[in-house]
Amino acid sequence: MDSLAATALPGLWDRLTGTQPDPALWVVLATAAAALAVVVPHTPWRISRNAITIAHEGGHGLVALLTGRQLTGIRLHSDTSGLTVSRGKPYGLGMILTAAAGYTAPSLLGLGGAALLAAGRITLLLWVATALLVVMLVMIRNAYGVLTVVLAGGAFLLVSWLAGPQVQAAFAYTVVWFLLFGGVRPPFELQAKRSRGGAGDSDADQLSRLTHVPAGLWLFLFHAVSLCSLIGGGGRLLEG
Repeated sequence: MDSLAATALPGLWDRLTGTQPDPALWVVLATAAAALAVVVPHTPWRISRNAITIAHEGGHGLVALLTGRQLTGIRLHSDTSGLTVSRGKPYGLGMILTAAAGYTAPSLLGLGGAALLAAGRITLLLWVATALLVVMLVMIRNAYGVLTVVLAGGAFLLVSWLAGPQVQAAFAYTVVWFLLFGGVRPPFELQAKRSRGGAGDSDADQLSRLTHVPAGLWLFLFHAVSLCSLIGGGGRLLEG
């Protein structure tokens, strides 16, 4: 048994840290088109937006932990809204960074994923994503949230363990394109709601109260991060 473990662990490590060949350009373009197909039309976006909410709330939670706040729970709802609750000072840099992390998280995750894919680290990306979802699952506090995170994590786990290199590459590129494209749409949706007098307690409004900077400027930051991430990450993916 010990010899089997000694043989298997190095192979597992090599698989995790090794590089995989870049897919053909047509695969990169096809995965970009597939991601756009579930982000732009309204009907598929109503479903796929749940994945963006996972990234959004996960961003709040991760930054809360990194800044020393106590993360008490995350809830994901069927209307694609979510709520992350943390304890700590209701003001200060930690609270500001935590509030700013939500709308920027999907795009920044997509940008980081694009960097990994450009470096040929397809398997590593899949495993890192699986690990993050497992950690997030521990903090989920409602049944719908558990279901969505388990389904997402299960998809990553199945592809990373059972699929061949070509399927892994197609899946990974689709996910990263989806994060890059999907990260652009929520700030525009928030802007539209605020123009109609809604979303008065949005992340931008909370940040405005915390910093005394107009909410519109925070909304501009969300737009800037998402669009710059799309340009930068998309460029990395197309360069291969």
